[in-house]
Amino acid sequence: MSAAKTVQQLQAQWITPENFRPYGQVIFPSLDGKPFDSEDAQLILDRGTPRFYIMQLHCRGLKFHHITRHLQCTQCLGALEGKEWFIAVCPPNNNIDEPDINNIAAFHIPGNCFIKLEAGTWHAGPYFPHGFVDFYNLELSDTNVVDHFTYDFLRNNNLEFVIVE
Repeated sequence: MSAAKTVQQLQAQWITPENFRPYGQVIFPSLDGKPFDSEDAQLILDRGTPRFYIMQLHCRGLKFHHITRHLQCTQCLGALEGKEWFIAVCPPNNNIDEPDINNIAAFHIPGNCFIKLEAGTWHAGPYFPHGFVDFYNLELSDTNVVDHFTYDFLRNNNLEFVIVE
């Protein structure tokens, strides 16, 4: 007989550049003509053909048991139409094939910014309460084919997470 599944709550915190730094960057609007600096997304997209597209996601609740990372590139995500959303992340640990459960965090992201995930950052989401949300996504054209590593907490740890506000 298998052990009962554990559901762990992750308290979502409002995202700031400081609290998101271990996972990537938060990019807020800036005035047109501002010179490039460290507040702009520091991208790694030189290992293939960049792909910028709009992906439509439908509401799937705030529970998850899979978390994914991409080692070859950074990834940028943002919601269109100003919709708020959530993401769970874990810092990169590129020499280990599983995320550190003790360092998983959830963030509440306003609709007026986007995030850039560092290469190797584990991430689950986007999640949201709306019926659907269109997200822009910047990664490499083959990221989800050759650079998509997923860890299954349910299979490996009998664990599921739920993001709470």
